[in-house]
Parts: sequence; C-alpha cells; structure tokens
Amino acid sequence: MSSRRGDRALWPWFIGLSIALFAIVLGSICLGSTGTIAPAEVLRSFAHALGWAGAAEDPRLDLIVELRTWRALTAAGVGAALALSGGLIQGLFRNGLASPSLLGVSGGAALGAALAIAVLGGYGILDREFAPSALFVPLCSFVGALATVSLVAFLATRGGRTSVPTLLLVGIAVNMCVAGAFAAIQSLTLKDFEVSRAILAWTFGTLEDRSSHHAAIVWSAVVMGAAVIPFIATELDLFRGGEADAAALGVGTSRVKIVTLVTAALTASAAVAVAGQIAFVGLAVPHIVRLIAGSSHRRMLPLCVLGGAIFLLGADYAQRALFGAMLQPGVLMSLFGGPLFVALLVRHRREVSAW
Repeated sequence: MSSRRGDRALWPWFIGLSIALFAIVLGSICLGSTGTIAPAEVLRSFAHALGWAGAAEDPRLDLIVELRTWRALTAAGVGAALALSGGLIQGLFRNGLASPSLLGVSGGAALGAALAIAVLGGYGILDREFAPSALFVPLCSFVGALATVSLVAFLATRGGRTSVPTLLLVGIAVNMCVAGAFAAIQSLTLKDFEVSRAILAWTFGTLEDRSSHHAAIVWSAVVMGAAVIPFIATELDLFRGGEADAAALGVGTSRVKIVTLVTAALTASAAVAVAGQIAFVGLAVPHIVRLIAGSSHRRMLPLCVLGGAIFLLGADYAQRALFGAMLQPGVLMSLFGGPLFVALLVRHRREVSAW
C-alpha cells in the first residue's frame, strides 16, 4: 500500500516538472545568437516539420528552429543523464557527496572520448573516414567511465564495506591520473588544430552545433537508464542500512552493485560523449530532488531525470537571457557547483567528522 501511495505522490511532481521542462525547452529554442523567435513561430515551424501545416513562409526560420531544437534537446538529455547517474551513485554508496565527477566517472568517460577523437583524427590504426565513428566515441567513453568507476569501487571497498573517506580519496586520485593522461593526449595532438580543439572542448563541455545524432545518443542512454529504475529502486532503499543488512533482507547485493554501476557509467558516458565534461549536475540535482520529494529511490530517481534536464537547460537559458553570455556549460556548472559543494560539506560537517 505504501508503495502505491508513493507512486501516486510521484505523479503531481512528474506532471509539474514535465510542464516546466517543456516551457524551458520552448524558451531555449526562442532565444539564440541570431535573434529572438516568437513562441508562436516556433510552434508553427514544428507544425511544418510534422506535416500539419503548409509550406513554410521562411525556410531559413525553420532551419534555425531545427538547429536550436536539437541543441535544447541535447542539453536537456545531458542534464537528465548526469542527474540520474549521480542519484544512482549516491544511492549505491550511501553518500550524498558522491557524484560522477568526484568518483572519476566523468573523467574516465572524457578520457575515453579523447582517445577516440585522437584515433579518428589519425593517431591510430583508423582513419578520419572510419564509418562507425558516430558510435565509436560514445563506446570508448562508456568503456572509460565503467573502468574508472569499477576501479574506484574496488579500491574503496574492503570486507564488503565501502569507506566514504577512501571513496572520495580514491576518486580524487583517479581523477588526477585521468587528468594526467588527458594532458598527455592534448600534448601529443597539439600540432593538429582540429583534433586538439575537439579534445579541449571536452574539458569545458560544449552544446554548440549539436544535431539529431547527439540528442539520440544521450536520450537513448537516459531511456535505458530509466528502464532499470524499477528493478533496483527498492534494493537501493535497503542499502541505506549497509550491504550486510540488505543481504540479510534477501537483496542480491552483487547484482545491484553491478547493475547500478553499469547504468551510472552508461548515462554519464553518454552525456560526456555528446557534450564533454560538465561537473556538479550529478551532485546538485539529487540533493534538490531529495529535499522536495523525499529519499525513496522509486520517487527520487525518475524525478532526477526531469530535474537534471531542467537544471542544466534552465541554467544555460538563464545566463543567455540575463547576461547574453555564452559560457561553456562545464564552466557555468563549476561556478555554481563549487560553492554548492562547499555548502554541502559545511552542512554535513558532523557526518564528515565522524568518518
């Protein structure tokens, strides 16, 4: 009965956040460097694209709307993927300070993507015309993310117990190693402007020139990640008492850890593969969702998907609307997320001192 009541309580939030997301996507499409487009014109352009209206009066307007639409959908998908990954990692490690970036998932994904870009740029056995290149970068990004999060989890776990200080310290150490490898790749490709610029863009995150292919990759990962939620949500709730207690209650802890880690790596790597490194979304959004909807993963994780999409796209829209600035999303999130992380440390200082 309690589960059904929780599911019913989820729907008002789900509907409200869905409406808010639609409004922000529409607003983001209306606003751009080439000028502001009225919402009615955007909707009319959608009608043309769907064949619900006659030929467009201005084909250039339809093209602008299309480009802005893919950018907005990609940004929303990246935010949703990072927030879902963060919610999964925090639930698995039972720690609200864990996130894809702090545990090296984002860094590993970026390193995998950088290696793929270098290989496709001619620094390997493949050439620039390699046919499956559209999937090669996301695949390498996923392998890098899964390798780093598995390494961090393995080194931070002893006797079936995950040490929070060790978790964070190992995450920092792995991030440093990844940063060194990333710098080495940049150094080796420095003379090749196109490859070097593409790799550098991954360190700041980028939402420019996004296409249907980018939106499809990240939203496919989000859909697959969301499909896993019903199979691990209750188990993650039981993990709060520790793995030993969860196992005593019949939870297959090994299965839950593997499924959660793979799903977190998949969603984070897809986000990094299409937009580069964007920190703190996976840290901040689960905290905000937990405050408004409670800590039940059955409610929190689905709302993280919508909340993450609104968070990243809303921040990008706000800075463009208020300041006309075009800060890269990774820079923007770092400016916001750094102080937030400090605030969370201060808020949880009693727990931190007990580690």
